[in-house]
Amino acid sequence: MQQIETEVLVIGAGPCGLMLANELGQRGIRAIVADREATVATAPQANATQARTMEHYRRLGFAHEIRQLGLPSDYPTDVAYFTTYAGYELGRHRMPPSGQADTFVRENAHIWNAAELPHRIPQSLIEQTLLRKAQDLDSISVEFNCLAVSFTETPEGIETTLTHTTTGETRLIRSRYLFGADGTQGMVRRQLGIRYNGGDAATRDFMGGRMLSVYVDLPTFYDEIPHDRAWMYWCFNSRRRGILAAVDGKQRFAFGTQLRAGENGDEMTHDDAARLVREALGRDMPCHVVGTAQWVAGRALVADSFQSGRVLIGGDAVHVFTPTGGMGYNTAIEDAVNAGWKLAAVLRGQAAPELLESYEAERRPVALRNTRFALGFADSVGLYAPSPAIEDDSAAGELARKRAGAYLAEHARNEFTIPGFTLGARYDGSPVICDESSLMPPDAPSVYAPSAKPGGRAPHFWLEDGTSLFDAFGFEWTVLSLGTETTGAELVLQEAERRGLPVTHLDLTGNAVAADLYQASYALIRPDQVVAWRGNELTAEMTSGLLDRVTGASAALEVAAEAVA
Repeated sequence: MQQIETEVLVIGAGPCGLMLANELGQRGIRAIVADREATVATAPQANATQARTMEHYRRLGFAHEIRQLGLPSDYPTDVAYFTTYAGYELGRHRMPPSGQADTFVRENAHIWNAAELPHRIPQSLIEQTLLRKAQDLDSISVEFNCLAVSFTETPEGIETTLTHTTTGETRLIRSRYLFGADGTQGMVRRQLGIRYNGGDAATRDFMGGRMLSVYVDLPTFYDEIPHDRAWMYWCFNSRRRGILAAVDGKQRFAFGTQLRAGENGDEMTHDDAARLVREALGRDMPCHVVGTAQWVAGRALVADSFQSGRVLIGGDAVHVFTPTGGMGYNTAIEDAVNAGWKLAAVLRGQAAPELLESYEAERRPVALRNTRFALGFADSVGLYAPSPAIEDDSAAGELARKRAGAYLAEHARNEFTIPGFTLGARYDGSPVICDESSLMPPDAPSVYAPSAKPGGRAPHFWLEDGTSLFDAFGFEWTVLSLGTETTGAELVLQEAERRGLPVTHLDLTGNAVAADLYQASYALIRPDQVVAWRGNELTAEMTSGLLDRVTGASAALEVAAEAVA
């Protein structure tokens, strides 16, 4: 049996596993990513990359490349509701095309306290980009057709057995750490015996049960549909409800519909799937189905644990979302970001191994929060049923359409402009966050209240030269001077240098916007752009204790003291 050694073995080459590879590889950590499939996803799947995820791509240096993929730069990203796509338009939530994203996010900084807007792009293009970026990193190896069979934890790390799905060759991978990003049916979580808990699919008129995705070409759609273009077209009637998402702005779409009683996606031919699409279109037009996939909507499941010893788990392996709100893949990206910098810091001796214990403490509450918000959106759209008169050419029909339009437009505003959902997650109670007694900011999906209270994403603003504050942060740690002097920050830099901890100093003294947003003389920002600490005073003794806390050394000292006692 061939034996290979690496620092981190990642099982699963989806968004979570590939993002982790990029986080590790940009820090020079040796990692192998193994996936049982022949390549990354080719079907569109998820199609919403949220603002926080785009900020992470920006931090890694390729947000601009992502922004250029997907729909044409002048294609509107509206969400619109119709009786059928060729029928009545009920309501519309207008959003800018990708070519206007930079201008829009600056002009709407009071709503989007962010360096990036969301981007509408098929998940397949995201995975292909993440794969290409990972393969460009010297310390990363991505291997397909590799099935993870089992693993064993040893005093030195993890031994994992992999089998090549075509040659049958078996290999043993010895790694310091193992990360399971292998999906809902993955080996890692199942071998650990960790279970999901939470809400399974509830009964709804839509987004509450068996769903069928249909990947389809509609070459005459834009010529035959008498409405303004949109990114997402919702069909709202009592016969066939569905979502049609534009993939390329030309003819490729991803259609999703809830299967009715007596409909079985596994038994449907492409002609059967095309019939469902035409029901939503409301007009007979060329319809070429290129693929289908069956899944379940309305779930909100979170694993009981995200880690065990040297094994960490992320993505769909620990949280299962309903797609409303578009946060499943985005939550997986942040799992990878959180684990990535921590694994690298421990492996490089910059932090205590106890730092990794904060992964579950931080990410599991966020998964519970995010799945709960997503479920609320599923209730909002799925429990609102069409009126029987909604397609009638009558006074009753006109009134029914106005009622539906008002409700659905408000729902769209709440679900598709979600700065609070994507930017507002917090790590309160984490063992490596310096808690304080200040007020907790409100947590609402459609409104974001920036706060520098430790545990949340650092508040953003545009610097006087037009660049983003986040672009001025260091790739690892950043200490901000926000008051009138920099003495405390200099003490942090001295102590960090002694420990071999990379810290960048950003001098914002005299900046009124920074002082207003952060409300402190100093702030310490983690590699994931989360505020670890803020305060008005820093002495040498305080600095040592601060860095002990945020790198897990305090927890290590507590464990050692308990062992001696």
